[in-house]
Amino acid sequence: MSDKEQSENCRSSSSEGSGCCHVEGVVQLDGRGQIVLPKNLREKMNLKEGDKLVVISMNEKGKIASISLMKSSRFDGMVKLSLRPIMKEIMQD
Repeated sequence: MSDKEQSENCRSSSSEGSGCCHVEGVVQLDGRGQIVLPKNLREKMNLKEGDKLVVISMNEKGKIASISLMKSSRFDGMVKLSLRPIMKEIMQD
């Protein structure tokens, strides 16, 4: 895929496709340090009251530059997939 094609895909507003990042909305931090996720985003992620989210930070030059949110159930699955080969190796020793 050419750089131009990839760039055009990343600008696409489609929820399917290249897996690039999309701006889903803008939120404001309140006086207690809380944010409200936009309703359309909560619906897309099938988030319900009480659901847990994992906060993942990305660092740049030693400072947190951005954060991402992921459903804890999905994160748990990713960790299990990552650790499974290591655990198999440990159990074989």
